[in-house]
Amino acid sequence: MMNKRIHFLIAAAICLELLFMRAETHAADDKPNIVYIMADDLGYGDLGSYGQKLIKTPHIDRLAENGMRFTDFYAGSTVCAPSRCVLMTGLDTGHCYIRGNGKNNLRPEDVTVAEILKDAGYATGQVGKWGLGHEGSTGLPTRQGFDFFFGYLDQHHAHLFYPTFLIKNEKRISLRNVVPDEGEWGQGVASEKIDYSPALMVDETLAFIDRKKDEPFFLYLAYTLPHANNEANNKTGDGTAVPDLGIYKDKDWTKQDKGQAAMVTYLDDMVGQVVARLEKHGLIDDTIIFFTSDNGPHSEAGNNPTFFNANGPVTGIKRAVYDGGIRVPMIVQWPGRVKAGSTTNLIAGAVDFMATAAELAGEKVKIPTNGISFLPTLLGKNRQQKKHDYLYWEFYEQGSKQAVRMGKWKAVRRPMLTGPIEIYDLSKDIAEENDLAEQYPELVSNFKKIFTEGRTPTSDWKVKGNPNTREKERIEMR
Repeated sequence: MMNKRIHFLIAAAICLELLFMRAETHAADDKPNIVYIMADDLGYGDLGSYGQKLIKTPHIDRLAENGMRFTDFYAGSTVCAPSRCVLMTGLDTGHCYIRGNGKNNLRPEDVTVAEILKDAGYATGQVGKWGLGHEGSTGLPTRQGFDFFFGYLDQHHAHLFYPTFLIKNEKRISLRNVVPDEGEWGQGVASEKIDYSPALMVDETLAFIDRKKDEPFFLYLAYTLPHANNEANNKTGDGTAVPDLGIYKDKDWTKQDKGQAAMVTYLDDMVGQVVARLEKHGLIDDTIIFFTSDNGPHSEAGNNPTFFNANGPVTGIKRAVYDGGIRVPMIVQWPGRVKAGSTTNLIAGAVDFMATAAELAGEKVKIPTNGISFLPTLLGKNRQQKKHDYLYWEFYEQGSKQAVRMGKWKAVRRPMLTGPIEIYDLSKDIAEENDLAEQYPELVSNFKKIFTEGRTPTSDWKVKGNPNTREKERIEMR
């Protein structure tokens, strides 16, 4: 009798193991829908789930309750265009083509995450701000792996929330707004406000989900809130743009503060609508949702980021290479795969999305990349998680500067390549207030080497030359 029980238990264990293996294989074979939502100028402290007390963000906070919150996640850059280039190409600003906030266009040889996912069988769509290619150029999203695009191509056009046109695929779609002083790239100040671009973006997002609900899809939602309209602020004194101030209307705040809060909450509602549509189609368990920002909070158009403590415990805002300019929220929800209510202090960034998305799709990144997939961390397999030797940034606006995050250490150099090196221990000094360079000369030497060797020798975004030479520099990376 005892032998029979032992044999039964062994057989049962084998069956359970086989079932587990089949389940693991099935999960690996399945290609989840991938939705990457990136806010514009949203700070590390702008969400309730990251400590915000005054602005309401219930839908985004619910993603954190149902998923994983990153404490040490970094944007690709401290401003718009290079940050998006890092996200799309998996190359940091020491290696990617677009390193400044100019009018540059991705080249045919640049490979995007959309191209990788498209080759893996995904329908690909982008809604919002592109910033990596203008009309008629090789950098158009529809020429860089996206089946569908709706929104702004030019980042300055995206300042205007009531524009006269938006781009759908490769054509202009006329809107009913009136902008009498419209500039060359579509920016300006609307005198008649009828069609609010974020509302149109939500409509196009939901329509894409409706069309593609029966096949795996990748949706890159680069929504433009809560970016300011600098042109409107210069003319009218109000750089915020929302249909109404909502729950903040009667607050004893400045008009700018009310508008800023209303923009963040409107963004939160947009996220809620996306989640609701996925739930309507029964797709929520088969969809991994990423939510983040392109850089730190802004002080533009009269906005006062200190009122809301928009950068939380870190120092600096947009355009700074201190953590306030580049450390951003990252929340990932994937029911049944990513543990609800979990938090990770993995040092990761937008540069890692390409590798992560490729692994989700069962693909390998066969091009040069500075990224590492953080899927093991999402799945709770921390022992399998590879880690960065360091993360690197360089930035040219308002004076050249560099930054490196290496473990608990952060180094800043201004001006780049020649200036003194500052060193901070983020484990004890998250606000980067105590420069320890004099105490750690060996670290200074190590960071000096990284600042010199951790980048290609020329800045492609402002140096014209032979594309083959640029390609060679891109491949010969660390």
